[in-house]
Amino acid sequence: MITGQCECGGVRFQMPEARQEITICHCSQCRRTSGHLWAATNAPFDSLTFLSDDTLTWYTSSDFAKRGFCNRCGSSLFYRMTGEAGIGIAAGCLDDTSSMRVGKHIFVKDKGDYYAISEDEPQIQRF
Repeated sequence: MITGQCECGGVRFQMPEARQEITICHCSQCRRTSGHLWAATNAPFDSLTFLSDDTLTWYTSSDFAKRGFCNRCGSSLFYRMTGEAGIGIAAGCLDDTSSMRVGKHIFVKDKGDYYAISEDEPQIQRF
């Protein structure tokens, strides 16, 4: 079972499996909501079981997606596109990522100027 939580534990969840490849998004929205970049795995939303979600708040960040965060500690946790069966889950909130690896970088054209991306990792300028 894969488990995860926000910093304060107000949002805790588990799921039987998730994608092993981490997608790193460099778009301006992800950089603003995360403070740097958004690194996420993905799983079917209906496979997610919330053990605690008292502090989970959803923010409609665009016409086509919403983001889930903890309203107590501010942890950015989820990204869900409208009408999609899956949900993006922040890799940093998972308890064990030892089997996961970076799969690709997206929206590389929008990345911050202050950091570099390894040339051996796949990069997509726009998604």
